[in-house]
Amino acid sequence: MMEEFGDNKVEVGISQPAAAPVLQPVTLPTTLSTPVVPENLAGPPQYFTPPPPSQVSPQIFTPSTMASHATTTPFMPPPQPATSFTQPPMATMSQSSYGQSGVGNPSNMQNPSSQPSFGGNASVNVPFDSLPDLNQQQTGEGSGLFFGWGSSIVKKVMEKTKNSVDSVITTLDPGMAPIIHSGGDIEVIVASDKEVKVAAIRDAFQKIFGRATVFGQASSSNIAPQPEGYAAGLKGAEERIENLRRNSLVDEKQCLVAVESFIVELLPDKWFDIGCIVLQDPKYDINLEVFTQATPVPSQFVQQAQTNTPPDYNLRWSGLAVTVGEVIERSNPGISRTDWHYSFTGMSRRDMIFSSAVMLAGLYKQKVPHKSW
Repeated sequence: MMEEFGDNKVEVGISQPAAAPVLQPVTLPTTLSTPVVPENLAGPPQYFTPPPPSQVSPQIFTPSTMASHATTTPFMPPPQPATSFTQPPMATMSQSSYGQSGVGNPSNMQNPSSQPSFGGNASVNVPFDSLPDLNQQQTGEGSGLFFGWGSSIVKKVMEKTKNSVDSVITTLDPGMAPIIHSGGDIEVIVASDKEVKVAAIRDAFQKIFGRATVFGQASSSNIAPQPEGYAAGLKGAEERIENLRRNSLVDEKQCLVAVESFIVELLPDKWFDIGCIVLQDPKYDINLEVFTQATPVPSQFVQQAQTNTPPDYNLRWSGLAVTVGEVIERSNPGISRTDWHYSFTGMSRRDMIFSSAVMLAGLYKQKVPHKSW
């Protein structure tokens, strides 16, 4: 089909589909032809031909050459064939006894020497007499030793932990110490309500026994306020204990402790203040007395106390009507009558009582029947 557009002519044709190729049949040969060998490979096969013997110089081993060869090259022995490994016999265990007598019971094992050897005559002899008896360790002393050792370790760890906790608590709050260390089988009543005496006795008994219940009960004596001499000091401590028992303020078998201070002239015109500590335990029939260290007292204070005591004082046989502490307090307003010891010696009265009370508690612990403190 032809179309004209101006001077140009464009021929437009419609393409026809290409014809499918025609497959020609292939004829296979009936016989196989001989392969073609390249010309350079044609001919008989070639093999490696060793050089003639005349071209290789033979090496003759003589004693001299062997010696020189040995110095230069170490001798390597030829490999030897591996020998067969003979497995040693194993001890066997009776299956029926397994679980009845315990795992690994040597009595359930057979002697290896009676077992047949596997491929050889070697045998292993095990000294069964040296093996421990596991049944004995599991029941009896063996297990008891283990658990006893473990329980002792646990007990020590618990005690150390408790002591550490108690130490921290008492450091942060010293007032908790009497509460933490109270209890146990020791119960002591101090025949006084003054903290300087009660606290010193409590600390001493808790130091010796670990735990002890100590508290005070107000009491008085029938002697002079300022006892003079050892006999007066001992009498005053015993009067304080007797006062509590006579008034039925404590149990008749209760252990009681009393503290009484007195002055005494140990050397000419040299006076000292001493404390007498008495313990009475009717339950175990124990009576103990100890004394605190002697604290020097200036003579002028003793003379003033003697001057202030009336000549007809009815208790003059036991001491003075005015205490030395009162005279010191009037003469030195900054010093307390109850603890003038610290101002004069640098050691408080409580510490003096405590040091002697520790000795008293130690003596009491030796005499009282043994208990688990």
